Amino acid sequence: MPAAAPAAVAAAAPRRPLDDLLLYRLSRLLAVAGSMVIRLCEGRFGITRREWRLIAVLASRGELGSSQLAGHAQLDRARTSKAVGSLVAKQLVSRVARAGDRRQVQLGLTDAGQALYDELFPLVTRINADLMGALDADDAARFDAALSLLQAKAERMVESAVLPKADRGRRGVKA
Repeated sequence: MPAAAPAAVAAAAPRRPLDDLLLYRLSRLLAVAGSMVIRLCEGRFGITRREWRLIAVLASRGELGSSQLAGHAQLDRARTSKAVGSLVAKQLVSRVARAGDRRQVQLGLTDAGQALYDELFPLVTRINADLMGALDADDAARFDAALSLLQAKAERMVESAVLPKADRGRRGVKA
């Protein structure tokens, strides 16, 4: 008996409440489709996905300060700093102290970093195009518009939200 096609299996499976959550579904999509990019980054280019994100931001925005880079990459400063240190060690990113304030640094791609970007970006673009090929032009345009609306709404929600911060250092220890 032939195996059922994945779409038929998905359609036959009962829906669970978790499957109705947008963020859960987006996370699953990213995990599956993003794994191809991660394999390219790690297996072929020797960088992590976080390092790839920083390289891509620097390639598209030019030289940035470390806080600016963290903001554009939507990473916290500690993770950005660690990834930048690794990229500097790999000679893919340059770090130059600003005159007058050695605490402020300017980050930019080295020639090797730009070459890596120039080789990897078309491969990532191809994966993206193959994935988006599941949608016709009208569906792709509607999807893009919907993502823009969702992004704007999420940003407004974050600005107005009053949420507790994680207690990362104490791990439940009471004083």
